[in-house]
Amino acid sequence: MFRLRLVPVKTDFKLIRHRVRLLAASVLFGALSAVLFFTPGLNYGIDFKGGIVMEVRANAAEADLGAMRNTLAGLNLGDVALQNFGSPRDVLIRIEAQTGAEDAQQKAAERVRETLGKDYEYRRVEYVGAQVSEELIKGGILAVIFACAAMMVYVWFRFEWQFAIGSIAALAHDVLLTVGVLTLTRTEFNLPIVAAILTIIGYSMNDTVVVYDRVRENLRKFRKMPLGDLLDLSVNETLSRTTMTAATTVLALIPLWLFGGEAIEGFAFTMIWGIFVGTYSSIFIAAPFLIYLNLDKKREQWAREAEQAASTKPAQP
Repeated sequence: MFRLRLVPVKTDFKLIRHRVRLLAASVLFGALSAVLFFTPGLNYGIDFKGGIVMEVRANAAEADLGAMRNTLAGLNLGDVALQNFGSPRDVLIRIEAQTGAEDAQQKAAERVRETLGKDYEYRRVEYVGAQVSEELIKGGILAVIFACAAMMVYVWFRFEWQFAIGSIAALAHDVLLTVGVLTLTRTEFNLPIVAAILTIIGYSMNDTVVVYDRVRENLRKFRKMPLGDLLDLSVNETLSRTTMTAATTVLALIPLWLFGGEAIEGFAFTMIWGIFVGTYSSIFIAAPFLIYLNLDKKREQWAREAEQAASTKPAQP
């Protein structure tokens, strides 16, 4: 039977010998992403910079988002985002905050009502102020930090502290490069993007744990093998599984990115990019990073514990 394999089952790539170049490239791109974060900065959406939220329902069988978007674009209200929710008749309209006090926001909402006319029922109008936006920004940052911290503690308890440090280095790489590409492409940064970043953290950690589990298994099995060769062996043994998981996930995300519409486009794009960087970091950062964390000493301790256990084990009759 023919089986599709992106990578052969048995490979012998010598990845650890290139660790200095790979880690240096990751540090460079991470630094560039940090610079982009401050200049020019993320393209914050209405969720984070405030604005007007209107919930409307079309009197017709289905709302024409394209026609509505073209109509509202002529009002020169800045960024206007539309998306269906609940049913094809229900539309959520988000408009960036207008210059001026609350009166300016009310006038903008009134202009939208006048422009769309009586073909729509206006069910809710809210203004997202600067204070709410600031709280959302803090909440999003804290969510990412707590997720990374929780993952590090999990790996620490499941493996050893060396693995926890390697995993958090990989996660920091994934978050930084994701923020960098979002800034570079001027993708609107909103709450769904925060959800995508948290999902990327979980996905990347899952890949890293798979690699680390094989590393720990081989550390106990090959006690005399040089650490660099052992890490190469572990990565090669999990490479087929890692690449196939990434490929199948991306195949599911590409249609969402291309045909999912404006509401989900940013989320799908962020996830696709995150799958690539998460897979890369699990292979080229998380594993090579262990070289610098004195893992050989831990292997010696495991070997002594195994010998002591063997010596104290009662003989079989």
